[in-house]
Amino acid sequence: MGSLMSLSPIHVIGGGLAGSEAAWQIAQAGVPVVLHEMRPVRGTDAHHTDKLAELVCSNSFRADDWAGNAVGLLHAEMRRLNSIIMSCGDAHQVPAGGALAVDRDGFADAVTARLLAHPNITLDRGEVAGLPPEAWDSVIIATGPLTSPALSQAILDLTGEGQLSFFDAIAPIVTLESVNMDVCWRQSRYDKVGPGGDAAAYINCPMDKDQYEAFIDALLAGPKSEFKDWEHVPYFDGCLPIEVMAERGRETLRHGPMKPVGLTNAHKPDEKAYAVVQLRQDNALGTLWNMVGFQTKLKHGAQTEIFRMIPGLEKAVFARLGGLHRNTFINSPRLLDSALRLKVDPRLRFAGQVTGVEGYVESAAVGLMAGRLAAAERLGAPIAPPPPTTALGALIGHITGGHLEGEEVGGARSFQPMNVNFGLFPPVEGLKSGRRGRKDRYKAYTDRAKTDWQDWLDGTTPAA
Repeated sequence: MGSLMSLSPIHVIGGGLAGSEAAWQIAQAGVPVVLHEMRPVRGTDAHHTDKLAELVCSNSFRADDWAGNAVGLLHAEMRRLNSIIMSCGDAHQVPAGGALAVDRDGFADAVTARLLAHPNITLDRGEVAGLPPEAWDSVIIATGPLTSPALSQAILDLTGEGQLSFFDAIAPIVTLESVNMDVCWRQSRYDKVGPGGDAAAYINCPMDKDQYEAFIDALLAGPKSEFKDWEHVPYFDGCLPIEVMAERGRETLRHGPMKPVGLTNAHKPDEKAYAVVQLRQDNALGTLWNMVGFQTKLKHGAQTEIFRMIPGLEKAVFARLGGLHRNTFINSPRLLDSALRLKVDPRLRFAGQVTGVEGYVESAAVGLMAGRLAAAERLGAPIAPPPPTTALGALIGHITGGHLEGEEVGGARSFQPMNVNFGLFPPVEGLKSGRRGRKDRYKAYTDRAKTDWQDWLDGTTPAA
């Protein structure tokens, strides 16, 4: 679509996945957009480059099965709306079983190149310190997990909220050549073939009971990084440091990221592993592998020592060690309307992780919707968000009003970051829990979502 250059631009603050997606959707609708990204003028604790849509925590967009998984359904809905994040993700996928994982560098390079080449997009490298100028009459704040202190404080002052932050952690990455494949083996859980067409997408490192117990002891005793100024800030349960999970019970990891089910040791097929550490391919070359679920706040020296206790990783070379950084999100159910606008200042929209969604795909999805809502409003033809029976609609409905506000406990608010899941969807009429298997129940949700999604698309602007 050609640009309607007589229109005032929409400003998008933040060049992560949400901001990149929002800018793309606005530009594709023919509306000029200024995308503000503070890197490299001002860096962050987690980013390593100045690329747009840089992935910092994982390289996985999670399950890609639209018929049986809520995030897979979200993938499908975003593809229908010509999502730049999904398009570039599909173009740069790496094997990951039933998940869609991407080559980090190839993905970020592709998103950056497409945005820079778009005639309706202007990239402004620099920090927006404090609230956007009043002259900017339509703004999307998509500053993600590392919103700058100046903007965070301005949001606090405007909204009257007490705090915006919680802890988020990243996992280490090891080089393939340093993994001992005489101990480890390649297999996806239950041999599931994913979008990359590989049923052996993960490297599995087995542990017996004694090795597991020793590993747990080391995790619990290992020195951790401390952030005294942030001690009151809660963790997000979906991205807990591995040592924090261990503190919740010695068996927690065996039933979480280290569960051995669905895996058979190719070297010892008759022996059942007590626990398994999985590695997931992190780049297209297959030279770097992410330690799945091993986000950590262990000090770097302790990480190399403790993680080399894992069978097969005795001589592991770490391309990146794990770390901990601050995440930021607002109390969206209280502060935002159904169009993602700030109730006390409707010229401001919010998108991405700062709204309280968790996960790359969810962040991009809210950015996508914020961009479409802002563009439609600018064009004088506002649209409604998708219905709550769709994945995108359920996610937005949750953060803008579906969450039940309760009493704050110990100073911590009840609203916490959330991944998309079928629990956010309204029940399917006539479908009773326990009467059908989980697969059939999920299929009922996704079948309804497909129909309602198409009805919504038919009622929106031609840009859909």
